[in-house]
Parts: sequence; structure tokens; C-alpha cells
Amino acid sequence: MHLARVCLLLSVLLPFTNCLTYHGADYSTLINLENAGKTYKDGGTTEKFDAILHNHGVNLARIRVWTSTNNADYSLSYGLALAKRAVALGMELLIDLHYSDTWADPSKQAIPSGWPTTLSGLDSEIYTYTMNLVSAFSAQGTPIQFLQIGNEINNGILWPVGEISSAGYSPLSQLLHSAANGAHDADGSVKVVVHLANGWEESAVASFYEQIFIAGEFATSDFDVMGFSFYPYYDAGATYTALLASMDNIVLKYGKDVMVVETDWPSSGSCSGVTLSQSGIPLSSSGQETWVNGIKNILSEVSGGHGIGIVYWEPGWIGNDALGSGCSNNLVVDDSGNTLASISLFSADM
Repeated sequence: MHLARVCLLLSVLLPFTNCLTYHGADYSTLINLENAGKTYKDGGTTEKFDAILHNHGVNLARIRVWTSTNNADYSLSYGLALAKRAVALGMELLIDLHYSDTWADPSKQAIPSGWPTTLSGLDSEIYTYTMNLVSAFSAQGTPIQFLQIGNEINNGILWPVGEISSAGYSPLSQLLHSAANGAHDADGSVKVVVHLANGWEESAVASFYEQIFIAGEFATSDFDVMGFSFYPYYDAGATYTALLASMDNIVLKYGKDVMVVETDWPSSGSCSGVTLSQSGIPLSSSGQETWVNGIKNILSEVSGGHGIGIVYWEPGWIGNDALGSGCSNNLVVDDSGNTLASISLFSADM
């Protein structure tokens, strides 16, 4: 059933249930998986996984791009190819820039090889890189709707120059300002996203935003959306209650839209040594739906209608079922690529 019809039906049957605007999936590994021979089936019929996702309600494709020139490492050309497929299917784009040759997250943010290592040099480099990248997406007819200027940047980007713990907030503030300017100079309509891990940590989120805005550097007018990761594996404090308190606090202060741009939940198996943060939800396909639906309900409660979307992280990464967590399986497909019942979470639970 078409997503809009599902939302309409839910609003009639459940008057207090609202669909979010964006039902997203980050399936950045897809072309690499296809090149490795992986295939997918939905209801017994073989289809491309991005088409399956779209058929089940995904309207936002989140695609990571590294500064590597190797397609196996999420190069620009790789991202462009995946974006072309997504737009042809009818999806919008959320491009996740890591500003690194490899994974960037709160524990690592390495300067790309060949980039300068001074603040002035990096200011110029990140501006030009971001501008050229946004222009490249537009040039192939796949303009970017949302652009993340960094991935989980709680302690900054481009370490050690933009590392908060060693350099303070000003270098990061300047770098984000330069990146945002590059994006907007390439496409004035692109919405810039700032992405932090652990969106449920109210005090940490508030502290970041209290310090990142510096006169003449990064400003509230430079960006549009606050994006957050919200995972159940890493801290018992990552509850729905904590997420709502954090989102409400930050939205009331700055009036920005918010999205959960990374999440997932176990579909089966075990979580050895892990205490999941939200009790009472089973490790099952139905549990995946319950978890995502709970996030939707939280975002629907955020004041001013500022909760706009959810992105499920790598739902089809066959061969990496744990997705970096302590839980053995977090996909919405089995290891043969057959969709699970939770494939419906994108339409029914977002």
C-alpha cells in the first residue's frame, strides 16, 4: 500500500497516531553487497533491495560518503551511483559526509589523506570539498535535500584541529561554518544537518549547542536540522523518556527540526553482555517494529511538530548482522536476503 494511504488509514483508525514526514533507511553498503553477489527477495520475488525498501515506505535514502576515491570505501562516485538509483525510485536524499577516508564517529575523526593540517587550510578545503560535492549531486539530476556536515560530531571533526577536547569549540565552529557555506553556495535549497550521537543525553546535547555558536563563526542560521543517533545497546539511559526530554529541550531553545538519523533493534539471536535500554521489547521482528514505533511516538510529541523523521541504519547488511552492536542480528532480512515481517516498519511504524 502507498505510504500516504497507510498514513491516512492510520490517522482514521488511530486518531492520535501521526506518520512522520520522512521514513528513512541508510543502506549505503548496497552496491558493495551486490558486487559480492548478495541478492534480496520480498514475498519470494527477487528485487533490488532499494526497490524493496521504497515499496515498503522508505522515502528518504541516507547515503554516507567518505573522502576516499575507492568505491569500496564509499567514494563520491559510489554515492552518486546509489543516489541516482534512489531518486529514480522516488526517494529524497540525506547525504552523510564523514569528512574522512574511513569511519568517523565520536571515537575517531581522522583528517583525510592529502588534506591540510592547519585550521586555515582545512577551512578552505572543507568549503571547496562540500561545495563541489553538492554541485556534483545536482549536476547529475539528484539534488541533495539534506546534507550532514559530519557524522556523530560530539567531539568535533578533522582531529586534532577540530577536536573539541583538545582545541575547544572555536575551530569546530569555524569548520562547520565553512562547510555550511560551501553547501549553500552550491545549492541554496539544501538543508544542512548537524549530527550528534546519543540524542537521549539531554545535558550533553544542550552543552554542545550552548558552545558551538560563536560570533562570526557557526550560527543558528547556518543549518536547518538537528540529527541524532538513538541506539538501545550502548547505555541503559537511552530510553524513550530520556529522548523526549532531550528533544523537547533542544527544540524549545532553538526551534529546529529534529530527526533520528540512526537507529536499529535486534530481529533475532542474542545480546550477550548487553542490557537493552528499553525493557519489555522482544528480540524479534515485532520488537523491531515496536522500537521504531516508540521513536515515532516520541518525535510526534516534540513541540511544534519539529520531529520529522527516522532513519533505520543498514537494515540489509548481510554478513554484518550485528551492525557493530553486541546483539547478533539487527537486520530486516535473513542471511539469504529474504525480507522479515519487520520490513513493514517503514510504512506502519514511522
